[in-house]
Amino acid sequence: MPKRPVAKEAKPVPAGTAPLPLPKNQQRTNAAARRMLRKLVQGEAPPTAPMSIVERLAGSPYANPLVQSSGVDASARLTLDFALDVAETMLRFGAGALEVESSIIAVTAAFGLRDVDVDITNQSVVINYARPDTVPMNVLRVVRSWTNNYAGLSAVHQLVTDIVNGGVGRTEAKERLKQITSRPKPFPRWMAIGAGGVFSAAITGFMGGGIFAGLVALLATVLMGLLGRKLNKWRVPDFFVTAVGACLATVAALVFFQLRVPLSPALVIAGGILYLLPTGRLVSATQDAINGFPVTAMGRYLSAFLTFAAIASGVAVGLVAGNLAGVSLPEIFVEGGISYPFIVRAALLMVATIAISITEQTRANILLPTALVGVVGLMVYEAVLLAGLGSRISPFVAAVVIGFLGRIVGLRLGSPQLVVAVPAVLFLLPGFSVFRAIYELTISTEQAFNGMIGLLGALTVILAMAGGTVLGDYLAQPLTRDLGSNEGRRRNRRR
Repeated sequence: MPKRPVAKEAKPVPAGTAPLPLPKNQQRTNAAARRMLRKLVQGEAPPTAPMSIVERLAGSPYANPLVQSSGVDASARLTLDFALDVAETMLRFGAGALEVESSIIAVTAAFGLRDVDVDITNQSVVINYARPDTVPMNVLRVVRSWTNNYAGLSAVHQLVTDIVNGGVGRTEAKERLKQITSRPKPFPRWMAIGAGGVFSAAITGFMGGGIFAGLVALLATVLMGLLGRKLNKWRVPDFFVTAVGACLATVAALVFFQLRVPLSPALVIAGGILYLLPTGRLVSATQDAINGFPVTAMGRYLSAFLTFAAIASGVAVGLVAGNLAGVSLPEIFVEGGISYPFIVRAALLMVATIAISITEQTRANILLPTALVGVVGLMVYEAVLLAGLGSRISPFVAAVVIGFLGRIVGLRLGSPQLVVAVPAVLFLLPGFSVFRAIYELTISTEQAFNGMIGLLGALTVILAMAGGTVLGDYLAQPLTRDLGSNEGRRRNRRR
């Protein structure tokens, strides 16, 4: 039988005695040591405890939502379904992941659901609602289609703002969202296609092209839009639709050049490239990467670079076809550019910005402010160039200013920053540099290395422009606290 352990006998304390008290400085030292040990062992908070999800709204237009206290748990599923509808609509219309997450949190918090977690990827939204001691509830929505509808995105932004302000119940909000998704776009499709042609013509003139170059760019882009609409009806993937459009713009420029029309084919092709580049996707992807959504950012970057590859493929096929037809390709880089006065370039930029905003289906009252933001960006761009900071820094600084003004103007007009900033920043894209790099990589093979360097430089400028737009949005946040729903009503603290 194993022996049982014998308890150690405590020595009796003589009567009339007490423990010797420690000095006060020693007591303070022991207390500090105990607190330090407790922090090391336990930490300031349980390692798996969720953060207060509503604090994610700090700095967004939906900070400090007014919470509706009635019927929280009884209608939790209805609230989650409505939040998914809002998220799906915003993703379809081109919103960034942070904006979608902020809207979901704002809507669920305003309707009384605070114990939620949100996970957003490139195509899906997951919302988890789990109150303590209850069965958790998970809902998922996959977004499989996208469309140009900045007016719809602005309407959803205003709807979320009204919900956060406490003036809209869930039934009314659901009805308003249904109206937004079923409402016709502000401009008919034929007008959007024509506006795309006007954009290409104006941006070609902005880069120094003459009247004939602008007309050819307009014709090529309109044909591009009509052909793309037909291919979309046949469910052709976007990659091939973009490649066919780039090839069409290249062939049209070379054909009119071969017919001795006085124009610069390079500028016409560059105008078509600027029309096709996925600027909104690049800005959203950069914003997602900076804001901590790496999966969504990589998905959007991949989509944007596939579009870029489609443009390069289409231009290369058009150049090869022109070379086989006997077009003297080196001559197409004789720009024949016209040095317009600044006032003319500013006017052409305003026309181009308004036109591309129409193709993106922006609300009519935002068109002129967006064009003015673009003109201010042009002024900053020219000033930075005159200061001698170079052609790489100038687009970044101008994009920061455009992103800064885009947030202020957008929130004042009830729209997110993306609606104003993306059309206004398009003139900074290096369309001519992209075309030259594609030419050197595909046709002038002895200069392939220069083409790779040129393409890398163009991508650097594009990413710097996208990053500058996002930086401008953050710099404007302190000045827009009173433009959101309840911002500025009380201080928000980040964990």
